[in-house]
Amino acid sequence: MSDLTINSGRKSEKALKESIFLFFLYFCVIVAIVTLMTLIYDVLSNGYNRLFGDYEIGLITKLQIDNPGDFLTTLDSRDPLKAGIGPAFAGTIWLMVIVVTATFPLGAGAAIYLQEFAPKNKLTRFLELNLTNLAGVPSVIYGLLGLAVFVRLAGFGRSVLSGGLTLTLLILPVVIVASREALKAVPDTIRQGAMALGATKFQAVFGQVVPSAIPGMVTGMVLGLSRAIGETAPLIFMGALTYVNYFPDNPLSGFTAIPIQVYNWISYPQAEWLNTSSAGIILLLGLLLSMNTLALFIRNRFEKDW
Repeated sequence: MSDLTINSGRKSEKALKESIFLFFLYFCVIVAIVTLMTLIYDVLSNGYNRLFGDYEIGLITKLQIDNPGDFLTTLDSRDPLKAGIGPAFAGTIWLMVIVVTATFPLGAGAAIYLQEFAPKNKLTRFLELNLTNLAGVPSVIYGLLGLAVFVRLAGFGRSVLSGGLTLTLLILPVVIVASREALKAVPDTIRQGAMALGATKFQAVFGQVVPSAIPGMVTGMVLGLSRAIGETAPLIFMGALTYVNYFPDNPLSGFTAIPIQVYNWISYPQAEWLNTSSAGIILLLGLLLSMNTLALFIRNRFEKDW
């Protein structure tokens, strides 16, 4: 058998293996997309009926379901046709405000220090290793930590402040790692050029490097918030309430959040709760998409300016 025949056979075998592997990858992607679209369609069809449809009660009377704005501002109820998501929506907004306020300065500051100013020694490498490991810790562990530190030790109680700080601990490693990668992506020539013109290292970092890295840092922050806004386990473990019929008016108020409210609704046996919980999921998805849109706007704005 000639060398040409052997090489041709090897190429054919290699092409066959590549085709099988690509077919397997495409098949996995198609299955994932179809599953996701099926879930979204199911949620939208059920939730749309709850937000915009009419429900018949008995044979004669008919209850008109209000618009989504009323669903957002109405208190919870034991009647699935009257239950609103107002307290949970307000609690989620409170949580996100606290998380952003605490996470961005801490995460960005830690990333800037570790990447730009920290000495390259064993302690720095130890911190970097632990940050990477903390990003993969189960969220339940952070819930137990929040219960021990914020609820009991700090004395904040089962308040929205404790919940926000617990979620801050949850996403802080993700934000720090993403922010450091954004800073690494800035070319060294920018730093060297700024210092060659007489700028100090502090001026070079905060005047040139950080503005160039802000799009990536904002992306990391949004990824962290996207994880935090859908978390249920850490809030339940740190003591968040499942039934709240009032709006939180300060950081020390009791609270619930949209994921907890949806989890509570979907556990009820009546079929009507399925539509109500689906409506809550739609609002949660809308809030998440709004955050991502805002992040894209901020990222594009800074990319144009720099």
